[in-house]
Amino acid sequence: MSEPKRLPPEEVREKVLSGSTLLVCAYDDEEKFKRLQLENAISLGDFSSKVTSLPKEQEIIFYCA
Repeated sequence: MSEPKRLPPEEVREKVLSGSTLLVCAYDDEEKFKRLQLENAISLGDFSSKVTSLPKEQEIIFYCA
């Protein structure tokens, strides 16, 4: 298994704001998500409920602060 690719914050923000990438907070705790939520990020719970309807080519970036 390969190591996760690390991206600079500026690149991630650009991708998310352009709509080409989904940003997911990797914390399962909703309170922690609310405290650490980045612009346009969704919670892990929201992601779990949407995962089956996402296009297979959708880029997804997970973060934890």
